[in-house]
Amino acid sequence: MIKVLLVDDQNLIRQGLKALLELEPDLEIVGEAENGESAIHLIEELYPDVILMDIRMPIMDGVAATREIHKRFPNIQILVLTTFDNDEYVTAALQNGAMGYLLKDTPSEELAVAIRAVYKGYTQLGPGIVKKLLTQFPPVVPNNSPSPPPSLTELTPREKEVLRLIATGATNKEIAQKLYISEGTVKNHVTNILNRLNLRDRTQAAIFANSFLSYLN
Repeated sequence: MIKVLLVDDQNLIRQGLKALLELEPDLEIVGEAENGESAIHLIEELYPDVILMDIRMPIMDGVAATREIHKRFPNIQILVLTTFDNDEYVTAALQNGAMGYLLKDTPSEELAVAIRAVYKGYTQLGPGIVKKLLTQFPPVVPNNSPSPPPSLTELTPREKEVLRLIATGATNKEIAQKLYISEGTVKNHVTNILNRLNLRDRTQAAIFANSFLSYLN
């Protein structure tokens, strides 16, 4: 059972999300909070697996809450809730530890799938947000680096293929279909890539890959 905490300053939105998600047999809504500060207090009591975090809230907004939660409870995964995918707060939340973002009008089936994916450690980013992040995130390594870091040369040819596809924003399922391998194998490759390159998640991997695309061919 995946324990979910809802954080949004609008009661109607929280109630709507709760009603939809409670229909999923493997999801349990363990609590609700109307701002980031209240969410942190609830975490200490409920310790949820996944948090659906609104961005714009009074007292403590979603960015500040995400930063504090990621620092104090790094094993809890956070999905940002937003009305517009171009909200500048989304990028800030991702930089501070959120695992991805969802629009508030996301269909309940997709919302449930995203929660399960984040719970398993997958970053929920589409190609559009990846391109945006590449222009807004500081690069992982200097762009003028004359040669790739030694760790990049340690990747196998298959891992380099997977990394190139991560750079395009492809999901594990899409990578598996493209390379004719199982999703489990893709997951293993992604884990190896992150460990070898000392990267936190797929977002950093995408940025890293775009910095050294010429060495991945």
